[in-house]
Amino acid sequence: MNTQQPLLSARGLAKAFGAVVAADQININVPRGQKLSLIGSNGAGKTTFVNMVTGYLKPDSGQIWLDGEDITRLGPRQITRKGVSRSFQIPQLALEMTALENMLVAMACGEPRLSFWQPAQSSERLGRAMDLLQRFDLAQHAQRKVAELPGGVRKLLDIAMAMTGQPKLLLLDEPTSGVSVAEKYPMMDTIQTALDGSDVTVLFVEHDMDIVLRYADRIAAFYSGNVIADGPPSEVLADDLVKQHVTGHAVALGVAAC
Repeated sequence: MNTQQPLLSARGLAKAFGAVVAADQININVPRGQKLSLIGSNGAGKTTFVNMVTGYLKPDSGQIWLDGEDITRLGPRQITRKGVSRSFQIPQLALEMTALENMLVAMACGEPRLSFWQPAQSSERLGRAMDLLQRFDLAQHAQRKVAELPGGVRKLLDIAMAMTGQPKLLLLDEPTSGVSVAEKYPMMDTIQTALDGSDVTVLFVEHDMDIVLRYADRIAAFYSGNVIADGPPSEVLADDLVKQHVTGHAVALGVAAC
C-alpha cells in the first residue's frame, strides 16, 4: 500500500443530464484519514459526485481511482467490496426489524461468500454487530424495532451499518439533516468517537456550516457542477465565491470552531 498516493482520486469527472451539467471536470484528491466536507446549494453537484464515487452513476468522462485502482466503471456492489460504504440522508432501514437484526443483515450483504445455509446469527457476527452498536452508543437499542427509534438514533444506526464492512472510505449524506439542534452536536461527537482509530477516510455532505467547521479537516465547495474552492475550512468559508454562491454570508469562524 502506497501511503503517499491519495485514497480517492477523481480526475476530470463530467456528467450531464440533457442540458443540465451536474459535474464539469471535477478534480479531487482525498488523502487517507481525512475528513472532507462537501458543501453547496441543492443541485450544485455534490450528490452527483457521491453517486459517481459509489457507482450509482457513471461519469460521461473522467476517472475515479480508489487506493490506486480504477473503479470508474464498477457497479455499486463491486465498489462496496473494494472498501467504499455510504449512509443516506433518509436512513435505509428495515422498520419492522430490530436494530441488531438490521446490523446482521448489513453484515450478511457484505459477505460475498455467505452461504444460504450459514446461520445469520453466528456468535462471531453477533459479537461484531454488538461491538459496533456499542461504539455508536446504540447497544441499549439493540432489541428495539427501528420503527420505535427516534430520527437521530436511526441516523446513527444507518452509519453503524455502513461500517460493518470495515470500509476504507465512508460517505455520509447530510448526517445532521432532520436532527434537532440539541441533538446534532452530540450525534456528531458520537460518530467521531466511533470512527476514531478505524483509519477510515470520511466524506460528508453537509449544509450546516457550524457542523462543517467543527468536524471537517477540509472543505470542497460545489457550485453549478464545479468545485469553486477547496482547502482548509477557514479559508474556504472566507472565499468570496463561496460566500456568494454557497453560504450567502460570512461565517463566524472563531465562534463555530471553538
